[in-house]
Amino acid sequence: MEQYALEMRNISKSFPGVKALDNVNLKVKPRQIHALVGENGAGKSTLMNVLSGVYPYGTYEGDIVIDGQVCAFKNIKESEAKGIAIIHQELALIPQLSIAENVFLGNEQTDYGPVISWDKTRTRTSEMMKKVGLNENIDTRIRDIGMGKQQLVEIIKALAKDVKILILDEPTAALNDEDSKHLLDLLLELKEHGITSIIISHKLNEVTRVADVITVIRDGKTIETLVKGVDEITEDRIIKGMVGRELVDRFPKRTHKIGEVCFEVKNWSAYDSKDDSKLVLKNISINTRRGEVVGIAGLMGAGRTEFAMSVFGRTFGKKIEGTIIKDGKVIHIRNVRDAIKHGIAYTTEDRKNAGLVLIDSIKRNISLTAFHKISKGIVIDENKEIMVAEDYRSKLRIKSSSILQKTGNLSGGNQQKVVFSKWIFSDPDVLILDEPTRGIDVGAKYEIYSVINELTRNGKTIILISSELPEILGMSDRVYVMNEGKIVGELSAEEASQVNIMHCIMQSNQEVYHE
Repeated sequence: MEQYALEMRNISKSFPGVKALDNVNLKVKPRQIHALVGENGAGKSTLMNVLSGVYPYGTYEGDIVIDGQVCAFKNIKESEAKGIAIIHQELALIPQLSIAENVFLGNEQTDYGPVISWDKTRTRTSEMMKKVGLNENIDTRIRDIGMGKQQLVEIIKALAKDVKILILDEPTAALNDEDSKHLLDLLLELKEHGITSIIISHKLNEVTRVADVITVIRDGKTIETLVKGVDEITEDRIIKGMVGRELVDRFPKRTHKIGEVCFEVKNWSAYDSKDDSKLVLKNISINTRRGEVVGIAGLMGAGRTEFAMSVFGRTFGKKIEGTIIKDGKVIHIRNVRDAIKHGIAYTTEDRKNAGLVLIDSIKRNISLTAFHKISKGIVIDENKEIMVAEDYRSKLRIKSSSILQKTGNLSGGNQQKVVFSKWIFSDPDVLILDEPTRGIDVGAKYEIYSVINELTRNGKTIILISSELPEILGMSDRVYVMNEGKIVGELSAEEASQVNIMHCIMQSNQEVYHE
């Protein structure tokens, strides 16, 4: 009988009103990269939380078998003792602590008794940083390094615990293309050193590149397992397994006409809140039309989010210059309340910290931005609030036990749908979408794209910020390219391509170099 590094046999797990896992089976061979794919709410993260001891033995049915031995993990520490480490989509790092302190937090290095050996901590951290290609000072605080490097710190933490099975939940969701490639190359390298990886990802191009085996889960059930070199593995094949149907076109077509200019930002500059001599945004000017999707492309750190937030009234300090014109009139936005009053909405890329009240219900989160639409005087009409929440839950297919479920208990993709619903309900004229489909599966993306088309058909303006160039190219009528806090190009839908966007960025870099 073939030996597996891991077997999960007939795993079932229920929450109040929801059966998250229904007799799921997973077999993972040693020294392989095994991908787990499925729609948001399909049960992928729940399955991995069962494996890692987040959901302890007794709260689920079925068996976990490691190297032929049945295991009953009561907590995360017991699973780690068996060589299992999980890296969640929301990283478990302490921003105020250094890299070395984070790596050995809870796994402190000692010589005698309970006294930490900082020499040993620093030496081991330095050795493992070299292994994963992290070129930073070990005393650098986590808050001072980018997301890609933070992911590497999480992997170092796992390596420090002698990991045998490494679980990564959406590891590249918040990374740019370069950091994503580095991380995936590292997984291939770790495989050569005997480490088995299980990767959960919605980025199917990455999955097909690195995975030896792909297991598809849908509605809490195992649908199929595809083996590289045996089965024909294509993105279309995976999507069909995930959504239960073929998805012919990833980006729904728009057929309506684009109207007149309705929103302009002119000569927009903003300074860093911590250093008011540092220019973050430099003389930006853009315009948008009714019924138009305007994409803003650029590399991580280009200033796209800073631009969106400053226009929406979430400033970096009081030092902002420039003009906002809506429907031909100059408007003044001093804060978020002003932006909403003028019909401008912004869906943040940071849904957990800035987009949702995680301890509150789906119903309340959706109605939060527009209580006046469901109120009589100062009293909320709860029947109206329920009807609105149920409507958006149905329209965006938010998977939940009910509209009363806490948003913090939803999957990341379904949380994103709640954020989207909240701002659509406020009925804005201009909707700024910052990474609106981050961490969302292809089926859910299509639903959001369809809602975007419906909004533009009704004359709304969409400003789309995305790190996924195919999304920018597939959805935008025009594309502005940003680099180093400036607009460095404007392309029509016909001109827009990955090559032309990168050409604008590279040309801008050369101009800066020659200055």
